[in-house]
Amino acid sequence: MADPAATTGSPDGVPVPAGLTVLSGPSGVGKSTVVQAIRRNCPHVWLSVSVTTRQPRPGEIPGREYFFVGEREFEEMAASGQLLEWARFAGNYYGTPREPVAQRLEAGRPGLLEVDVVGARQVRLAVPDALLVFLAPPTWEELVRRLTGRETEPPDVIEQRLEAARAELRAESEFDITLVNTSVKDVCAQLVALMTAQPADQPAE
Repeated sequence: MADPAATTGSPDGVPVPAGLTVLSGPSGVGKSTVVQAIRRNCPHVWLSVSVTTRQPRPGEIPGREYFFVGEREFEEMAASGQLLEWARFAGNYYGTPREPVAQRLEAGRPGLLEVDVVGARQVRLAVPDALLVFLAPPTWEELVRRLTGRETEPPDVIEQRLEAARAELRAESEFDITLVNTSVKDVCAQLVALMTAQPADQPAE
């Protein structure tokens, strides 16, 4: 069987500024870790906070990693158009509140949105000018190691995530740019450079 994590590229030259940058990729690739690093080290970067019906994991703070709500409240938000994108995965809903993103775009300030591949497709339809960045693992084996080593989810959920990851990796060509997550520090530098239109080897101010 061919390795689902096909050869990937990385951006070169001076990036084009984007009002909204969307970070996506397969489950377990490290999207949340990258976002947490940017939150710590780049407070000037605005990060969209998603809403979910899953339970908080140890160390997560409501309103920082996610807004945690019940299923009925989430479904009401989706039905009333309050969500820019949303999806159900592994038994839980995930979505992006529309209003904070709209306010950011109206102000002309860059922002970062972390979503899954399905969410990225929805954002592209709603915000055609958004820059879609695909975060890829160094290898398929490394992605499997990360998913199976979490110890926060039961085996059946992990298997669902592995199956979804295979499909998500095949969607890489739909994105504008691919970053390979061999180093969280390097990915953060490249991502912030893309958002602020600076060369990737220069730190954001």
